[in-house]
Amino acid sequence: MSSALGLGLNTGYWAGGPPPGIDDAIAEAEQLGLDSVWTAEAYGSDGLTPLAWWGARTQRMKLGTAITQMSARQPAATAMAAMTLDHSRAAASSSAWACRPAGGGGWYGMPFEKPLARTREYIGILRDIWARKGPVTNDGPHYPLPLPGGTGLGKPLKSSIHPLREDIPIYLGAEGPKNIALCAELCDGWLAMLFSPHHENLYRGSLEEGWARPGARRGPDEFDVAASVPLIVTDDVEAAADSLSRCTRCTSAAWREGSELPCQRADPDGPTRTRCARSRTSTSTGSKDEAAAKIPHRAGRAARIDRPGGQAAPRPRGVARVRSSPRLLVTGDRETIRTAAELLLG
Repeated sequence: MSSALGLGLNTGYWAGGPPPGIDDAIAEAEQLGLDSVWTAEAYGSDGLTPLAWWGARTQRMKLGTAITQMSARQPAATAMAAMTLDHSRAAASSSAWACRPAGGGGWYGMPFEKPLARTREYIGILRDIWARKGPVTNDGPHYPLPLPGGTGLGKPLKSSIHPLREDIPIYLGAEGPKNIALCAELCDGWLAMLFSPHHENLYRGSLEEGWARPGARRGPDEFDVAASVPLIVTDDVEAAADSLSRCTRCTSAAWREGSELPCQRADPDGPTRTRCARSRTSTSTGSKDEAAAKIPHRAGRAARIDRPGGQAAPRPRGVARVRSSPRLLVTGDRETIRTAAELLLG
């Protein structure tokens, strides 16, 4: 089994404006050998515009979204954007497309009932459009093509452009057990949120269930796990752990403020199954600080990997067992990116 560890740059969510120093961070990341750059979106900045803008300044890094929200775009719009970016990067690399349901009703005014069936339908349409084997139709209830009713003038269409590739990689931002199993069945990779190598047992069963389903797209040796991780460079391990705990708790609270999916799982030791029902009251009133305070402090510590000075960088044990070549997506400024490359890439 290969010991290779991929390292990418996650530009993260915008906080009032573009991340400070992001142009320098991306330039440094490419020079140091990071393999990819990923952009995010929630309910402020979008992820596609900066991906095109920043990606145009790179030469070899792969481009990805972490994540593109399904409620924000019909499948055809997402497929068109992916094909366009893929052509734009033809000489250098490729795009990986990631989706997650979030903020549908509150921000986009879109329903998201039956999320598993809806996600399966969405991904199927993406692949049909990219395959370009004929006019695309879909009989599913969530994204019917052509749209029934109305003027009756709608007709099935085939993409007017030929995709650079008919098989653009899809990563799914999945958290719950059923979503993770769906991701392992249908996708090329999983964008893990608050992944903890100390709690692999929370995810392993779902991944194996998805890989074992008839017609599963990938197996464990082909499936990519891309986990976004905050990185703090400091000599004080305990202070860094406390800071990471606050970061984890605030990230969880902010995500749940914008999420409409019910969170009733109750495993306070696992960062992806934190007792989010405890934070629902606060997030519904828009108080992220109160919500963050209700998320267990040990959730942040569970996701940490310490490296005292002078020691070799550890390989995340849980990720190593999930896939032979996992990828960490780090967030930070130029100096942080340089340190990450030194520790993890050598």
